Amino acid sequence: MERFKIITIVDESYPPMLNTIKDAPLVLYALGDTSLLSYSPSISVIGTRNPSPDAYKKTELIVKPLIKEKWLIVSGMARGIDSIAHKIALDCSGKTIAVLGGGFNHIYPKQNMNLFKQIINDGLVLTEYPPDIRPARYHFPERNRIISGLSYGTLVIEAMERSGTLITVEQALDQGREVFAVPGSPLQPQTKGCHRMIQDGAKLVLEAEDIFEEWTEIHKPIPNQM
Repeated sequence: MERFKIITIVDESYPPMLNTIKDAPLVLYALGDTSLLSYSPSISVIGTRNPSPDAYKKTELIVKPLIKEKWLIVSGMARGIDSIAHKIALDCSGKTIAVLGGGFNHIYPKQNMNLFKQIINDGLVLTEYPPDIRPARYHFPERNRIISGLSYGTLVIEAMERSGTLITVEQALDQGREVFAVPGSPLQPQTKGCHRMIQDGAKLVLEAEDIFEEWTEIHKPIPNQM
């Protein structure tokens, strides 16, 4: 494995977006293209580890146009939606960041080792845990604040009604970030969490244009006051 870089909160290369959250990690370990730490615009794409048969097409429908417009995709390299989002970014020659819940010497899940190597080559892998720290259950809610903190907004493709995805959404809201959710069939358990988020005020997303519109609205130039 190539030599990782250590970035502290006082370094100039520390991600500016992440520096605005109240519990920003003091240290980040990085493998890959660290110039992506200051890249904009970026969006985190997250969801269930047990996606529906429609999940890949849903993710592709919204994420591909974002990548075409040079958006950076941030996710957690977990099974399911996270892996799908990273793979679509890589397949489209897009930019992606994976945030891990353990150190670089203990990649989880193990079946994502090839994906991990691909992201190192073509994107960036981050963790706040030293290389020899194994993933632990409580690490994943901790790392979720980094996923949402690196991004302008969080896009939820699918989520169960009681889901770890909701922790990331809570983190994003707490950080003042936008939350987007993709609706689906009420018969699929993987869409119930998204429907609940939409009821609670998340922006319903049917196509990438819905995200572009929100981004443009927020970044409109302020007219000169007389």
